[in-house]
Amino acid sequence: MTSETSFSSEPLRARRLPLGLVWLRRDLRLHDHAALHAALRVCDKVALAFVFDRDILDPLLQRGLRADRRVEFILAAVAEIDALLHERGAALIVRHERAREAIPALAAELGAQAVFCGRDDEPDALERDAAVERALRADGRDLHAVKEHMIFERDEVLTAQGKPYSVFTPYRTAWLARYDAQPQHPLDSRVQPERLAPLPARMQRPLPTLSELGFAPTNLRELKLPLGATGARELVDDFQRRIDDYDQARDYPARKGPSYLSVHLRFGTASVRELAAIAWARQQAGSEGARVWLSELVWRDFYFQILFHHPHVVNAAFKPTYDRIEWRNDPAQYAAWCEGRTGYPLVDAAMRQINETGYMHNRLRMVVASFLTKDLGIDWRWGERYFADHLNDFDLAANNGGWQWAASSGCDAQPYFRIFNPVSQSEKFDANGDFIRRYVPELAALSARDIHAPWKAPAALLQAAGVSLGVTYPAPIVRHDLARAETLERYAVVKGEV
Repeated sequence: MTSETSFSSEPLRARRLPLGLVWLRRDLRLHDHAALHAALRVCDKVALAFVFDRDILDPLLQRGLRADRRVEFILAAVAEIDALLHERGAALIVRHERAREAIPALAAELGAQAVFCGRDDEPDALERDAAVERALRADGRDLHAVKEHMIFERDEVLTAQGKPYSVFTPYRTAWLARYDAQPQHPLDSRVQPERLAPLPARMQRPLPTLSELGFAPTNLRELKLPLGATGARELVDDFQRRIDDYDQARDYPARKGPSYLSVHLRFGTASVRELAAIAWARQQAGSEGARVWLSELVWRDFYFQILFHHPHVVNAAFKPTYDRIEWRNDPAQYAAWCEGRTGYPLVDAAMRQINETGYMHNRLRMVVASFLTKDLGIDWRWGERYFADHLNDFDLAANNGGWQWAASSGCDAQPYFRIFNPVSQSEKFDANGDFIRRYVPELAALSARDIHAPWKAPAALLQAAGVSLGVTYPAPIVRHDLARAETLERYAVVKGEV
């Protein structure tokens, strides 16, 4: 996006605007809302719109992803906002069109002088927003994009040489120093009924149904994931009671350790400013759990700025050397990984979790990504695409960054010979096998000693537990020790070490 679309308070403060259109995107709430806050500062009245963008949704349908929990999640959040606006005598404008066409058309139909939105630095979003800006400008209107879903963006945290960071630890140090000097407080975006623009009858339409959008119901509600900003508030309140233990509990998938807020941060039903303020205050009070969780928020910003400054990472390795890797890319082994039948119980449990729920514990994301790239020798982009299609909280920057971290092709100071052992990871982080039993029930009768590597268990114990390797549960599709040696050689070749 060009600099003209970056929100500048001074030019806008010099003139009042009769009407501003707030374009909701990945900020599906009304409180602490940056674009709404900006519009209320300079506009007499505001209207709010959300577009189910066909440029985003149609490709999902074309790939056969008709049951997509994310669409259902968004629809629930949009419905909650619409209900809140109805309580104030207004309504949310919702369209199922191409956003690049719908937003300029809505601004013209409303007579809005400006459109306000949260910035999005994904390459496709930048191209879309540039098209919207051109269309608005041609019609004598403006687009004002503001920082929304991160604490520090783009060039706000730079090295002493004025360059973007490419390694996380020094970035985190600089981020924390900047936050200490310039904390990001929640914004006042409360809107009184008299500030909401009345909509002409022709613009008032019922919200689209899931089927009208082209999608089928999922098991989202059966999963009992709290939805909308109200659901996010429930999770924030719950996590505040547990945050002090986060550093101890976060790595164990059978424990209630994570915040479970990732999907709410992804779609903005929760405010990252509010969450950072909570974590910062608790850290200052001596909470180690809050310090570690705040670091996770810093990781989000880090990957956002990596994507902004190095957009080539969308399709290529951050470190170009690793684009020379000759991957094995065995389709049958990839299918086994996707379907949770690799013969490694923790890997299979994790993959079944994402397939059944759209969620995967963060420790397990690292385990399965390491297994795909370094045990199976499959291109990280295959795994990245699978996560992009199945994760409720899929975010391009974080997903890309995480996969490149696992493949050692990204902005990471660790060497390529970091290879997770799926058995030792299982023994350490799911020692009793509780998580495995939940998602791989065919192994449930095995003991805590045998469940992590059933192929090592005596035949009599397997028989007693009802486990027949290769029949009721697969034998390992690779030997980890041999795969590890092959991976080290594969990476050493591209590094010129052999």
